[in-house]
This record gives sequence, structure tokens and C-alpha cells, in this order.
Amino acid sequence: MNTRLEGFKQMMTKLGQTASSSQEYRTALIEQLRAIVPFDAACCTAVDPQTLLSTGAITEEGVEAIHHRLFEFEYSRGDVNAYDRLVHAADPVATLSGATEGRMERSARYREVLLPAGFHDELRAALVYEGACWGYLTLFRHADRPLFQEEERRFISSLVPSMASQLRKTSLAPPPGELAWMEEGPGILVLSDRFAAVSSNTAADRWLARLRQWERIDDGTLPRPIRAVCSRALWEPAAAGERTSPAKVCIRLPQGPYLTIQASRLSGPSTAVQLAVWFEPAKPSDMLPLIAEAYGLSEREKQILERIVRGLSTKELARELHISPYTVQDHLKSIFEKTGVKSRRELIWQLFSRFGVHETS
Repeated sequence: MNTRLEGFKQMMTKLGQTASSSQEYRTALIEQLRAIVPFDAACCTAVDPQTLLSTGAITEEGVEAIHHRLFEFEYSRGDVNAYDRLVHAADPVATLSGATEGRMERSARYREVLLPAGFHDELRAALVYEGACWGYLTLFRHADRPLFQEEERRFISSLVPSMASQLRKTSLAPPPGELAWMEEGPGILVLSDRFAAVSSNTAADRWLARLRQWERIDDGTLPRPIRAVCSRALWEPAAAGERTSPAKVCIRLPQGPYLTIQASRLSGPSTAVQLAVWFEPAKPSDMLPLIAEAYGLSEREKQILERIVRGLSTKELARELHISPYTVQDHLKSIFEKTGVKSRRELIWQLFSRFGVHETS
């Protein structure tokens, strides 16, 4: 088992080095996993580590048809092995058969979604690396196949840090050159409570087309990031009145800027529930945490980068962070080395030209 595990980790590293995108990595990962832990269908979702909402999913045949119901259970119904709990669990991998002690009918998700679709057991893994979650992996088996065994669950669990690390790498890889900047105004889309389009402006239609092309889905399928933010906006306010993370994701589109997608529940004289979704190029506060992750910056270096973008001088940085100017210079040197630049001016230019970050005050 140890030899097989190490071999699979090396293979995942190679996939992360050669994959041109997060989608390509996740597709290849599913195929490689199938040879080690057999399954009949799979879904691998990338998520925004700040909000844990989907930024896109690779779904195999049989899963796409029930994907919207899985979203519903995740955000509104609640059930065993919910991903928001697995993210914070000591072991982020669980099976449906294990959680229900072999009595899957205890799960409403099983009774109402999986069983009618021909699925029996389910294995879920929250892909957590260094305290942040970068995606979700779900494997399904048909009713005529054996349940997932504990040895298989442990094997997937031992792979989680490696899978999550490579998913982070492919999701956050810096653009190879300057951005093809998209001069778009805010996109506005209005949906019904069943996520049917009610109205939209031209900018929203263009963003929708780009997202569908990016996810490789047809015009009749709502992109997963939009479904995710709408699901949170629609269902979570009714959950015990607790404050949750925002219904928002930040995504870097290939050859384009970071994009934020946010949803809000609308109120008015009509009793019909509607949702407003808006799209706009991300602000520095949205982008910088992800850019810092892409370059592997430390927590202190992340603090310094955010203040550099705000235009603070070395003395101002030292005073605000309660460190000496010499320590600031040491951190700046490390940031320059990690980002491949030689000066503060060059760093700002790279953030602007490759990521679309504008210096703020």
C-alpha cells in the first residue's frame, strides 16, 4: 500500500506540472483514481477557499443530471457528510455507508437523489491543504457494486494533501503574460428561485458565455459558480439566522482578469423570490489572498503585499506592522524573489499587467 501510495503521489505531482488548467488536472485525476479505487461516476469541484463555494466542477455522466439536487441538499436540506463539516473534520474523507452504519436509507440525499439515479454508496473528500480547502471530490458506486471499504477510504484520505496541493497550484497558476483586459461594465443577471433567467444586461450575457466556455457546458446549464452563490443567497439566510460567509466567489478566467460573482436575495411587493447576480472584475481585496497563495507568500508577506498595493512606504509599513524598516526590507526581498521581480515598482507593474490589480490609496 505504501509503495502504491507514493507512486500515486508522484503521478499527481507530474499531473500538476503538466496540466494546463485546473479542469485538465481534475479530469486526469479522476481517470487515475479510477484505476486504484474503482467507482462508477465522479465529481471534482474547485472552490474559493475564502467562501468554500464552487468555482467550477468536472462531473461525469450520471452526476450532471443530479448535480442541482446535490447543491440543494448541500445548502438547504442538510444531510450526513456535508462538505462544510468535512472541511473542518479531523479526517476530511467519509463514506455514506460508514456515516450511516450501512443503513443508507437514513440519508435523505440517498433516498431522494442517489438511489433514484442508480447510485448506492458515496465517498466524499474535502481537499484541504495547509488549513485551506481548494476543492471537493465525490466518488459514486452503483447498487450492484461493493460498498467503499475502510482501506479505500483511508487511501483517499492519505492522498488529500497531495491532491489539494496540486489543485491549488493549477487553480492559482499565474497567467503566462499580460492580461487580455476585458473592458466590461458590471454584469447583472436576475434569476427566479428555481434559477431560471428572468432578465440580464449585455455584460452579464458575455460573462455567462465565457463561464460556459470555460466550464465546457451548454447554454442550457447554469455555470456552477453562479449556482453556488445563488444557493447560498437563497437558502442560508433561513438557517437559524446565523451570519455566514458571503455569497461570493473570486475566479481567474484563462487569459482574463480575476472575476467576482456575487448573489443577493431580492425583496419587493411581489411574493415571488428572485435573486440578483452581478459580475465584475475583482477588487484587490478579493484578488490578493489568492495571488499571495499562488506565489506561496507567508502570512507576514501577505500583509506587506496588501499594504504595498495601498501605496505605503517602507517607513509606513514598519510603523503599521510594528516591525523595523530593516525587517520590512528583508520581507520585501523575499517577496521579490518569489514573484520574480527586482523592485517595488516592478512588483506593482506585474500585479497590474498579469492580474489586473490597481494600486489603491
